[in-house]
Amino acid sequence: MANSKYEYVKSFEVEDEVMLPNLIVVRIEGCNFDGFADIHDLEKANDEKALALMNSCAAAVLEEYPDIVFSYGFNDEYSFVFKRKTKFYQRRASKIMSLIVSFFSSVYATKWKEFFPHKEMKCPLSFLARVVCCASLEVLQAYLAWRQNECHIRNLHNTCLWMLIKSGKSAKEAVEVLEGTQKQEKNELLFQQFGINYRMLPEMFRQGSCIFMTQAEDVVKHNEHGIPIKRMRRKPRMIHNEQIAGRNFWNGQQYLLTELGPFENDIKKIKAEYIKSFLFENKLMPSTWIVIRIDGCHFHRFSEVHEFEKPNDQQALNLMNSCAVAVLEEFKDIVFSYGVSDEYSFVLSKDSKLHQRQASQIVSVIVSFFSSAYVMKWKDFFPFKELKYTPSFDGRAVCYPSTEILRDYLAWRQVDCHINNQYNTCFWMLVKSGKSKSEAQSHLKGTQTREKNELLIRQFNIDYNTLPVMFRQGSSVFRMKEEDSMMPENVTPTEVKQNIIVDHSNIIEDSFWKEHPSILC
Repeated sequence: MANSKYEYVKSFEVEDEVMLPNLIVVRIEGCNFDGFADIHDLEKANDEKALALMNSCAAAVLEEYPDIVFSYGFNDEYSFVFKRKTKFYQRRASKIMSLIVSFFSSVYATKWKEFFPHKEMKCPLSFLARVVCCASLEVLQAYLAWRQNECHIRNLHNTCLWMLIKSGKSAKEAVEVLEGTQKQEKNELLFQQFGINYRMLPEMFRQGSCIFMTQAEDVVKHNEHGIPIKRMRRKPRMIHNEQIAGRNFWNGQQYLLTELGPFENDIKKIKAEYIKSFLFENKLMPSTWIVIRIDGCHFHRFSEVHEFEKPNDQQALNLMNSCAVAVLEEFKDIVFSYGVSDEYSFVLSKDSKLHQRQASQIVSVIVSFFSSAYVMKWKDFFPFKELKYTPSFDGRAVCYPSTEILRDYLAWRQVDCHINNQYNTCFWMLVKSGKSKSEAQSHLKGTQTREKNELLIRQFNIDYNTLPVMFRQGSSVFRMKEEDSMMPENVTPTEVKQNIIVDHSNIIEDSFWKEHPSILC
């Protein structure tokens, strides 16, 4: 990132490394999944295709991130367990959590048509996520037993609930019938009233799904005689087992023993309170501005694979801006956002109570919503380009105590936009003129703003200040309010949607904030 007088704002970022020997688990769960299921007419109590989609996404996560060795999921949630001594992204909790939930969300949107070919995905699905630190293998064992027990309790209840509703009872009446009933009573209700033996229902419904990596032979090619050449490769394996936290199951998987270790004893009684004591949550400081910054993960490669125009692809930037607009429409607590290239910063109001100001929940729900929106909107901006693989973003939450410091943060990002864009414009013009990338880097080493401007004029007849303002100053997305002044000159009518506009103004200058006094009031 570029050096400027605003660099000091980085000191407000907090490190969140998960220290060894803690085991890292990332748990994701659908945000308002009941509403999503209703909109898309998913089968109740269980939609087999929806569960298969979740399992397919989980398998993709394990294939993408080799440090994840085990996962368990049911309904709209999945837990991912990392190898004991992982160094994945230096064990930074927010980075790990946001990448996993972003990738999962992107894959979910990408694979939707594979599982629901006759249903349009009408809105992005977002997930909440958190990092669970398991202090020992015994805690991990207890955690997995707790989640599988929760699967059984929820599924038995929901099966009864929806059978009662389908038989003619209202949702309220069904809830009243089930209130205070125990496991045996629910089983009897299903059998006596509906002829359903609960234990005969699909294992995936009752026990959830576990996916872990195994070593398996795979044909990599054939020799000149047509004989297959095989190699050992990592492959995800899915199992439905009644006791994933039991010694018999766990200790029978050599890969898990190697990467995590054995379970010494079976769990006789699950104590949810014990496990919940490890689910501490970082609440963000009250009465401070919250900024959620998301960044594309390995977007240099993503842009090359998808042949984005260098140094700026206008359609790619418009796609990012459209996703930011969607985020502001979804989350009313976001009052302003600023984006450049593959990053976006979202500012939440100082008095926001979104998800009780829990850092992981706010970061995960925004980054996952943005990721799924990116996939869903891809065809709107690239109708003739296939999305060749799913993008992912990482995110972090930072608190800024005053409006002045918040504005310095936004100024820092816009200064960074200018410096990077000017450099990249020079760099790619030199490359396009015939220089190698290393020659272009050497040519620009140590040059200042004036020298870069002169290079563009002298060699390429380009006046940098006449390039599109979106490239030079980035994009701001915010709500226009009645008390604000007239529409900014950098906004076109097509960019206005439900009073949310995309603007390309200089946000470093006081004049912008004077024209829009209600944004940071």
